[in-house]
Amino acid sequence: MNVFKPLLLATALATTAQASLAADWQHSPYGQHDEIGAANLLTADVVKQAVGLVKTGKTYPLAVPVDKNLPAFRHRSFRLYNVQVGQQAGKSLGPNQFTFNDELVNAWTGVGTQLNGIGHIGIDNVYYNGNKAADFVTVDGVTKLGVEKVPPIVTRGVVLDMTAYYGKAIVPGGTEFSVADIQAVLKQQGLTLRKGDVVLFNTSWLELIGKDNKQFLEVEPGIGMEAAQWLADQGIVAFGGDTWASEVYPNPHGKDEFPVNQYMLAKRGIYNLELIDSRALVRDKAFEFLFVLGQPLYKGSTQVNINPVAIH
Repeated sequence: MNVFKPLLLATALATTAQASLAADWQHSPYGQHDEIGAANLLTADVVKQAVGLVKTGKTYPLAVPVDKNLPAFRHRSFRLYNVQVGQQAGKSLGPNQFTFNDELVNAWTGVGTQLNGIGHIGIDNVYYNGNKAADFVTVDGVTKLGVEKVPPIVTRGVVLDMTAYYGKAIVPGGTEFSVADIQAVLKQQGLTLRKGDVVLFNTSWLELIGKDNKQFLEVEPGIGMEAAQWLADQGIVAFGGDTWASEVYPNPHGKDEFPVNQYMLAKRGIYNLELIDSRALVRDKAFEFLFVLGQPLYKGSTQVNINPVAIH
């Protein structure tokens, strides 16, 4: 008997299984025409349960103000211009001396607090549900997976205070959050995750803006791949926090670019919420709340500036 045959067979089967798994991510569990991914989990029951979390009625804006000085990813920028049309040299309009201000914005949609849709990140030009870039990406925007397809995200929000867990005013850049770390924080805060949740991480990384923009962009704390897989398996709709990538950066396990975002968006259809300001929530120990987001419906965009609201 050839003793190597069982080993060869096992290796072949494992290789086949891995190939099957690799191909399977291109088929959404919600059907071949699905364009909203994990947002399918936002059922009426999930919304009603989330509304029941409101205790004080206090509202928290979760966005950061945006201007030309806000640090942004690599090539991105933001510039707002005020244009007083027809009012040059102190002129006014009509006998009632009507004057007005109008603003023109020249910017990337991925500056500031933002929703990253599931059409934003792909794997070798293949995106969520097997959509190939050649079939849906145009200079005028995407014809599938655009943010205009995303329903209002009204659900339970959870913020995990990683500063308290690590005992740091600002969690050091490069700190990778493991499954054990997340589970420990959930236990400390008396929480368990539910299907349909939005999970946010507070690291106080926003404190670096305007003080050390270089460090802010070059490195950041966040979840690693193990934690991403675990979170996805809990049935969350979105993940994110107060950093600009929502994952540990640079990748400590190799040269892969943003593997967590790639996995969450392209493979699992889970949204990314970046630069979420959760500091007030943490100060008030409002770790569980009603999360409400109705994003601008920029047709064909894969990401967009947002100001979600937490209601406690």
